[in-house]
Amino acid sequence: MAQQEDVFKKLVSHCKEYGFVFPSSEIYDGLGAVYDYGQNGVELKNNIKRYWWDSMTLLNENVVGIDSAIFMHPTIWKASGHVDAFNDPLIDNKDSKKRYRADVLIEEQLAKYDDTIEKEIEKASKRFGEAFDEQKFRETHPRVLEYAAKREALHTRFVRALNDTNLEELQQIIIDEAIVCPVSGTRNWTEVRQFNLMFSTEMGSTADGAMKIYLRPETAQGIFVNFLNVQKSGRMKIPFGIAQIGKAFRNEIVARQFIFRMREFEQMEMQFFVRPGEELKWFDQWKQTRMRWHKALGLGDHKYRFHDHDKLAHYANAATDIEFEMPFGFKEVEGIHSRTDFDLSSHEKYSGKKIRYFDPELNQSYTPYVIETSIGVDRMFLSILAGSYCEEQLADGETRVVLRLPPALAPVKLAVLPLIKKDGLPEKAREIMNSLKFDFQCQYDEKDSIGKRYRRQDAIGTPYCVTVDHDTLTDHRVTIRHRDTMEQERVPVADLNPLIADKVSLKNLLNY
Repeated sequence: MAQQEDVFKKLVSHCKEYGFVFPSSEIYDGLGAVYDYGQNGVELKNNIKRYWWDSMTLLNENVVGIDSAIFMHPTIWKASGHVDAFNDPLIDNKDSKKRYRADVLIEEQLAKYDDTIEKEIEKASKRFGEAFDEQKFRETHPRVLEYAAKREALHTRFVRALNDTNLEELQQIIIDEAIVCPVSGTRNWTEVRQFNLMFSTEMGSTADGAMKIYLRPETAQGIFVNFLNVQKSGRMKIPFGIAQIGKAFRNEIVARQFIFRMREFEQMEMQFFVRPGEELKWFDQWKQTRMRWHKALGLGDHKYRFHDHDKLAHYANAATDIEFEMPFGFKEVEGIHSRTDFDLSSHEKYSGKKIRYFDPELNQSYTPYVIETSIGVDRMFLSILAGSYCEEQLADGETRVVLRLPPALAPVKLAVLPLIKKDGLPEKAREIMNSLKFDFQCQYDEKDSIGKRYRRQDAIGTPYCVTVDHDTLTDHRVTIRHRDTMEQERVPVADLNPLIADKVSLKNLLNY
């Protein structure tokens, strides 16, 4: 675990050093849990968004996009349940004065039981070698059975407390499990309290005439209140979906783990409207589709898993997360929820407007049910960086840091490098770059030795480097270097565009 934490620290440092992510307002000592994306970060982020957007709107003729406003009528958040139910259970440690989410502390305790069981299995596996029967060991070994029983008892108790919103029981679990504050190491806890996560502000020119409004905590409600607009103007037939990418804001008290949990973040959400009674079929279908989308990135199928929710939100009848193995454990990157007809029915009730769909096949009107897929762009960004970051020992004893980003997502697709800064090589390199820059994000670099320049491009994940040498001036060929293998080959300048285009095309990812 400590080794993984070291990797995470290196990743955070790498993000700043190579222009991916900066602390926001850094010259003023920063602002907690708010970050800015640098020159390479914004390119990677835009490519992630393009991959998602095209997978929704190009591959599905019945999914269209919108872009709704951040400011919305305040009654929308009453209808959605956010005013009354959008809370986190928080607990303070009296010694460290640090605040934690009670549910996260208990989830981490559950993870400790899992880790202990896995360590027992790992030790036994080394001891018995090929003769080791893991299934039998899990079912018969006394210590494994003891930890598994403790974990199950805690899990059952935790789920019941969550579903009952029993704050006293959550506190009692923390006491009974002897959970300590990671900072002070003590168990001197306060009571558990609820805290609403929405940011509020005022709209209007005078204090008397101002209306209290909220910064949206999710983008989904902008889709629901536009359901009829999109359905009628696009003549959409159920089943159909509406996709949106946009900023959301949550006043997270326990914001940590870099860009994993922030106060200002970006979401990619798609709401898919279906006939009542068919929602669980579509829920399962979107589960599988979304998992294929993630695995198509090639970061390793074993790094993904489904995690069904212990507590369903007030609007859901089924919910699962797609989790990715971050350096700090398996964490949610996408949620898939069957939201029933809660949202449209609630907006119909609060707005007084009829929000129904007339189904010509059934010859009846009904309130559609909804399947939601929701990804945090920033979490997706972090998972891709974590899955791509690699420190590699080379044959000559040196170490290189390389981001093995999927080529279609890489911020820079091609670096053009003159071997030396004279003899007409820079001019030739510029000529080649100018012919390619309309199709690819290119970078020109002539500073330092060619080896150092290769290392810089490896560190930002550039899949291809093109070196212009003296022979290029006569044979019109360049040396192209492949990031992952470091292999080099001579290719005609005229072949560069189709060769690179084929390798970095989003089609390679979208064909999942």
